[in-house]
Amino acid sequence: MTMLLAFAEIDATMIDQVGGKALNLGVMSSAGLPVPGGFCVTTDAYREAVGDRLDDLLDKLAAAQDPDSLGRLAAEARGRVLAAELPSELRAAVAEPYAALGEDEPVAVRSSATAEDLAYASFAGQQDTYLNVVGTDALLDAIQRCWASLWTDRAVSYRNATGIDHRGVALAVVVQRMVDAATAGVMFTANPVTGSRRETVIDASPGLGEAVVSGAVNPDHFVVDAATRTITARRLGDKRFMITSRPGGGTEQHELDDRSAKPCLDDQQILQLVDLGLRVQDHYQAPQDTEWALGKEGQFWLTQARPITTLYPVPHQNRPGTRVFMCLSLAQGLTRPMTPMGIAAVRLIGSSVATAVGRRPAQPLAGPEAMHAVGQRIYLDVTTALRNRIGRRIMIAAFGVMEARASKVLKTLGERPEFSLIEAPAHVVLRPVAGVLIRNAVPLRILAGLLSPRLAYRLIDRTERQVRSSLTMAANATAEQRLDFVQQRLGGGLFMLMPRTIAYAIAGLMSLVVARRLLRGIAEGQEIQPVLRGLPHNVTTEMDLKLWRLTQSIREDEASRAAFTTSTVDELARRYRNRALPPVAQRGLQAFLRRFGHRAVAEIDLGMPRWSDDPSHLLGVISNYLRLREDEIDPVTQFQHAEAQATTAIADLSRRASVRNPLRGRLVNLALRRAHALVGLRESPKFMLIVALGVMRDQLQQVGRELAASGRIEQGDDVFFLDLRDARRGLAGEDLRSIVKARREAYEMELRRRHIPRLLLSDGIEAEALAAAADRPDGALAGSPASAGTVTAPARVVLDPVGAHLEPGEILVAPSTDPGWTPLFLTAGGLVMEMGGSNSHGAVVAREYGIPAVVGVPDATQKISTGQLITVDGAAGLVSLAH
Repeated sequence: MTMLLAFAEIDATMIDQVGGKALNLGVMSSAGLPVPGGFCVTTDAYREAVGDRLDDLLDKLAAAQDPDSLGRLAAEARGRVLAAELPSELRAAVAEPYAALGEDEPVAVRSSATAEDLAYASFAGQQDTYLNVVGTDALLDAIQRCWASLWTDRAVSYRNATGIDHRGVALAVVVQRMVDAATAGVMFTANPVTGSRRETVIDASPGLGEAVVSGAVNPDHFVVDAATRTITARRLGDKRFMITSRPGGGTEQHELDDRSAKPCLDDQQILQLVDLGLRVQDHYQAPQDTEWALGKEGQFWLTQARPITTLYPVPHQNRPGTRVFMCLSLAQGLTRPMTPMGIAAVRLIGSSVATAVGRRPAQPLAGPEAMHAVGQRIYLDVTTALRNRIGRRIMIAAFGVMEARASKVLKTLGERPEFSLIEAPAHVVLRPVAGVLIRNAVPLRILAGLLSPRLAYRLIDRTERQVRSSLTMAANATAEQRLDFVQQRLGGGLFMLMPRTIAYAIAGLMSLVVARRLLRGIAEGQEIQPVLRGLPHNVTTEMDLKLWRLTQSIREDEASRAAFTTSTVDELARRYRNRALPPVAQRGLQAFLRRFGHRAVAEIDLGMPRWSDDPSHLLGVISNYLRLREDEIDPVTQFQHAEAQATTAIADLSRRASVRNPLRGRLVNLALRRAHALVGLRESPKFMLIVALGVMRDQLQQVGRELAASGRIEQGDDVFFLDLRDARRGLAGEDLRSIVKARREAYEMELRRRHIPRLLLSDGIEAEALAAAADRPDGALAGSPASAGTVTAPARVVLDPVGAHLEPGEILVAPSTDPGWTPLFLTAGGLVMEMGGSNSHGAVVAREYGIPAVVGVPDATQKISTGQLITVDGAAGLVSLAH
């Protein structure tokens, strides 16, 4: 057992012994970076002192749901730690290296948890730090209080939120020579708000850095283009608050006059600090979040470094210039990462599309050149389309309908010189697309839909039957044959189902456009909207109504109702698999799954379980439906009412058009009826694609079972953490278990990511942040951008976190926040602070939780009222108030 280690003895393998903070200080010290001298009290010392005192509390802490019970349990844990008798050998071990630093040398005593400064969670401010500690007795007391801070309410809540097991954490303590700082602060070697890897962001204030880190002061804020060594942004804070060392030990706070007229760092010092940050980044080969201090003797010191946990990965691509990437996963409503096999499927489908337009990839399994997996999500390089006149119009128009925010960002990007238009003849752009449309008879299908919606319905049904029949395979097929089947179907003509089936919905949308033109000057857009209510032949609506009807049949059957109202979801799922549900429920669920069992949450990822694999989600929905009173909701009646509204709207609009001209009235009537009859078919293409993915999943599961039986993977579903090439290597005899383990860990890490950029530039900049900076509405309160994203919700002004309650989704408005506030972040939809910089711990935690945040907003708690609807734009640093 090693109770103490000098910084020079610490290496990168010792996270379990010394925790994240000490590990980084030891690594930087060995690398020759300017780190104040010191040593680490290891986790062995913590475990020796605390022993098994907390064992009976750990499960209770992990299960605590409400703040009161969590707070009570955490307080008991802290009390037990503080009551522990320090081993005599620890007292002796600490006294010797402390004396070597100098007689009664002032030191900083910092907590260093094993779950801290991780790649996916910074734990900013979650454990305690004690500054300017003087004397051995005071040092030992500070060490014990650091141990206890592992069990503060905020630290326990943070671990619960990030899925970290309390049994696996321990605390080391850093003891480090105290820097008598003239100025201190934080520095990010990449811009944490925009994602730019070129920019270094510095917050600085006089005195000790705790004032900046805690968000208690409005610091000076500098943004530097590190490549050109140019200070691109300079915002001076008032710096009205300063923390300094107190003679004899401890710290004291000073209120200052407004110091916004003078920066606390000159330009030379700023660039010197940037150079130091680049040295740290180069050593770790990744952007770093650092804390620094400028001693009164003029030397910069590093007191902490950790990864910037919120940066989105940079796309790997070899094409010159800045590129624009659009997240296709997010466009499908999928925020979670995709499994490796799910990504492999999308790559193959992408290759089939590229082949259809005459650009077959050299390696179809790798996907087209424009397709990239970034952060385990699918992004598409749309630069070429954005720089083409026709492509830009189509993209902006399409996203104007589907995703207004993305459309707005694309417009802003189009104004930047690096994305200026490159002229190309129209036929060069349109010919490949036209070829696909003609080969798949899309114009004829549009015409068929316009002539007869009933014909369109029959053709859609026939296509679905053909799809299902084409996806069958012999039961005795080999695993290699199953992989061939999956690769051929996904990489072949499967995706051509999309233009063939979407053609009928396009006919409906064209009819709607015609109707809008005919109704100009007669009706406004919102008056036409009811025509699109209660759309027939929408397969998703059909699914929802069938599920409701199934619920009603269960409600009306006594045995089925009793089963659902007295059993857990897990019990219901087990009984369904054993065919032991009451007959009405068993047969009804089987019939529903025969039609819709291929669907799932995040269904475009074929690695995700289908409802037919695990019906728990459906069983939970049915159970919730059964808790509703029959008169509370009736989707069938609601749908019929919506249909009636559409019929009334069509009649009214046709009549109004007839007043102008009888022929116009008849044309409006025809166009609106066609739109109502056909637009609902827009769900059919995706439905059929998901049918196919469900079949591909079944085939891959059988491959997985064979790989598991031969010991190449642990369990059958591990196959979805491989791609097709991996699976073939496994069938050839390669052990794939270590690959699966690493990919599962990476997947679990990405699941924790809260914020996914819709549009990402090749240098890592989130395009929405650029667009937000260009759009500043009148009347908005301005502050510092702290966490990108936009949210509109009621505000909750909180002046003291003790006893404060925040409804889920409310925007927290506070004068400042320290670590004691962070449990409120778990339910907050956004954050506004009067004080603090973009690198204060409140801003760091907001970015990790994925909530938009603006800090440094003067008088926010006075100008905003609880319950007032506000919009927080974390990228632009603006708060807009509803009046």
